[in-house]
Amino acid sequence: MVRHNNQLPDNLPQLQNLIKRDPESYREEFLQQYQHFLSVLDIFRLEPDKENKSLCESIMFLAQVAQCYLEDMKTFPQTLVDLLKTHSTTLEPEMRNTFCRALILLRNKNLISPLDLLELFFQLLRCPDKALRTFLQNHIITDIKNMNAKQKDMKLNSTLQSFMYTMLRDTNPKAAKMSADIMIELYRKQVWNDAKTVNVIANIGCFSKVTKVMVASLKFFLGTDQQEDEDEEDSDREVDLKGIMMAAKINKKTKKRKNKVEAAKKLYANAQKKKKKAVAFNFSAIHLIHNPQGMAENLFKQLQDGNERFEVKLMHLDVISRLIGIHELFLFSFYPYITRFIQPHQRQVTRILQFAAQASHELIPPDIIEPIIKTLVNNFVTERNSSDVMAIGLNAVREVCVRCPLAMNEDLLRDLTMYKNYKEKSVMMAAKSLIMLYREQVPTLLAKKDRGRPTEASIEIKPKRYGEVLAVDHIPGTEALLREDAPELEEGESSSEDDSESGDWVDVESSEDETDMLLREEKKKKGITMIKSTKDQPKDEETDDSEDEDEGEWEECSDEEDEGEEEEIEDGSEKKVDPSEGKGKKKAKKAGKRPETSAEAVPGEGNAQTLNASEAMQELALTKIFTDADFARIEQERVKKQLTHHSRKRQAETERSEFVKLDSIEMIYKRRKADKEARVESMQKGREGREKFGYKDNRQNPHCSTTNREKKKNKIFSMVRHKARGKVKKSFRDKQLALRKHLIHMKKMK
Repeated sequence: MVRHNNQLPDNLPQLQNLIKRDPESYREEFLQQYQHFLSVLDIFRLEPDKENKSLCESIMFLAQVAQCYLEDMKTFPQTLVDLLKTHSTTLEPEMRNTFCRALILLRNKNLISPLDLLELFFQLLRCPDKALRTFLQNHIITDIKNMNAKQKDMKLNSTLQSFMYTMLRDTNPKAAKMSADIMIELYRKQVWNDAKTVNVIANIGCFSKVTKVMVASLKFFLGTDQQEDEDEEDSDREVDLKGIMMAAKINKKTKKRKNKVEAAKKLYANAQKKKKKAVAFNFSAIHLIHNPQGMAENLFKQLQDGNERFEVKLMHLDVISRLIGIHELFLFSFYPYITRFIQPHQRQVTRILQFAAQASHELIPPDIIEPIIKTLVNNFVTERNSSDVMAIGLNAVREVCVRCPLAMNEDLLRDLTMYKNYKEKSVMMAAKSLIMLYREQVPTLLAKKDRGRPTEASIEIKPKRYGEVLAVDHIPGTEALLREDAPELEEGESSSEDDSESGDWVDVESSEDETDMLLREEKKKKGITMIKSTKDQPKDEETDDSEDEDEGEWEECSDEEDEGEEEEIEDGSEKKVDPSEGKGKKKAKKAGKRPETSAEAVPGEGNAQTLNASEAMQELALTKIFTDADFARIEQERVKKQLTHHSRKRQAETERSEFVKLDSIEMIYKRRKADKEARVESMQKGREGREKFGYKDNRQNPHCSTTNREKKKNKIFSMVRHKARGKVKKSFRDKQLALRKHLIHMKKMK
C-alpha cells in the first residue's frame, strides 16, 4: 500500500511518533535525519554565534528517539557537551537553552552520566543569561534530590561537594552566588544536610569577597524564618469549609459552585493532614561546624577590618553571638566591641541587646560580662529616659543574667529591684521579672523581703560558683515514686491541708487491703520496696509494733529481681478511707527517734539489702522504665514544692535556650487600649444610679402628642433633606416673592 502525502523527512514530530512505535521499520529515515544533523553541525561550527533553527529541531528530534538507537547515538551526548563547553558564551540564548533541554532529556533516559552533566551545568552558571541560570539551578536541585530519594549516593555527593568547593571560590560572582544558593537549598531539602556542606559554606561562603555570597552564607547560619513563612502561607490558604458548604446549600446549584466546594474539601483535607504530620526536628547548621572558635575569631576580625553596610555588620554580630552562646566559646574582645553600641539612640539597639545576651554563658568570667550590665543600667535604666527605654534595659539585664547569673553584684541588683514600686507598670513588671529570676538562681543576692516565702524548692536551691557543674546520679524528682502516698494535686485543696494529712497513716480493714497486697507483691518482684512517708507527728500517740518492720526503708531483693516485669499499678491500688472512722484509727510513728534513711536490715528478709534514699533513687533510675504516669507524678511533686499557701504564680523562664527571642527584650507591659464594646460597657456602668442626662421632658403625660418640631428631631435625615436644601438654595428673588405672598396672606386674614 502506497502512502499518499508522505512528508516524513520534513514532518519530524510525526516521524518521531512512528519511530517510538516501531524503531526497526523507520531506521532508514532516522539515519537520514542523523546525517542531516551532522551536515548542519559542520555548517554551524563555521559561524557559532548565529542562530540555526534547523540544528535546534534536529537536536531535539534526536534527543527524543535516542533510546531507540543506542549504538548509533553513542557519541551524540558527548557532542552536545563539547559544543556547550566550547561555545557556551558565544551561543545564541535560544540555542543554548535548546542544547541544555536536550541534555536533560538524555539524562532522564540515563544516556549520560549525572556527574558529567552536573559539572557542565555548574560551569554554565557563568553565562550572562539569567533565565538559563535559573533553569539550570532548578534542574540541579531537582536532579540531586531525585538521585538521593531512595538512598543517598555518598560517592556522587562527595564528588559534587568537592566541585562546589571550587565553585564558591570562582571569580565570577554570579556563578559563586548561584552555587551557594544551590548548596543552601539542598541543605534545606534534607539532601545535603551533612557536616561537609555546612563547613564548606562556613569556611568559604562566610569569608567570600563577594558580598552577596557572604550575606547568603550568614543568613544560612542565622536560620531564616522559612518555617514561619510556610506557616503564614498555610494560614492564608486555610478555607472556611463550613461557610462554603452553607453557601452551597443556600445559593443556586451550579457546576462552578460544585467544583468550588470539591476544591475546598481537598484543601481542607490537605491542611488537616499537614497538621497531623509529625514535626521534623533538625539540628541547626551552626551545631555542625567543626571549628567554631576559629570561625568566630575570623568573623570578628572580618567585622573589624571590613567596611560593609550596617545590616551586614548586624549579621556578623548575630552569627558570632550565636557561635559563642551555643558552643560556649571564649572571645573576650567581642564584649567591649558590642558595649560601644549599647545606647538608647542607637539604630536597631534591641537587636544589639539580643546579641549581647546570646553571647553570654556560664563559662564566661563574670568580670567580662559585668561592664555590659553596668553600661546597660547607666544608659537605659535611668529616670531621664522614658519608661519604655527603662523597661527594655531591665529586660536585657534579665536575659543576660539568665545565662550568666554571677555577673550581677549584690548592690546593683538591690538598686534594680527598687523599681518594683515604680509608677509605670512596664518598668515595674520588668523589675519583678528580674526578682523572680534571682529567686530561683541566687536568692542570697536579694534582700530578705524580696526572696518570697520559703518553699521546699527554694530551700533546696544551692547557688553554683563559677565553673561549677552539678552532676546528678538519679533523675530529679523520683522521690515522688519512693513513697506510697504519692502527691495528688486537686483543685480547691490547700497545701496546708496536704501538709497536715500527708504524714498520717490510716489503718483500714483487711477486706480493703487486697489490692494493696497485690501492689506490694508487684513491687517486691522489682527488687525495691516503697517508703511510707513519715513527717512530723505527735509523740504522745501509741506506735504500732506490727508496722515497725516496714518503717521508711528501701529493700533490694536480689533473689527475686526481675527487670522485665510490667509497671506497678498506680491508681487502682490506692487505699480508700472512710472519713468517719479516720480519727479513731490513726496510728502515728515517732519520727524523731529513727530517721528514714538509716541503714537497717529488715527482719524476715534473709537476702534483703537496705538502701538509703539517694541509693534508692539511683537504683530506681537503673532498674525501672518510667511511664507517662510516673513522669506526671514527678511533675506534680515539683509543682507542689513550688507552691506556697496555694498561690501558684507564673514561674519565670530561667531555662537557658539556644537563642534569645527579640520579644523577650522588647516585651513591654502596657494597658491595652479598650475596644468600642468595652468603652460602651464602661459608659453604661457609669450611668447607673443617676438621672438621665440630656433633654428633660416635663410633660405630665409622656404618651401625649408632640409638636412637628419635636417629631422632626426623630426623623431620619433623608426625610428632611429636601427642606434643608431648599432653604439654603433660595435666591433673593425667591425670598422677595415668598415675603410678598406672606404679606398678602396676612392682609387677607385681617
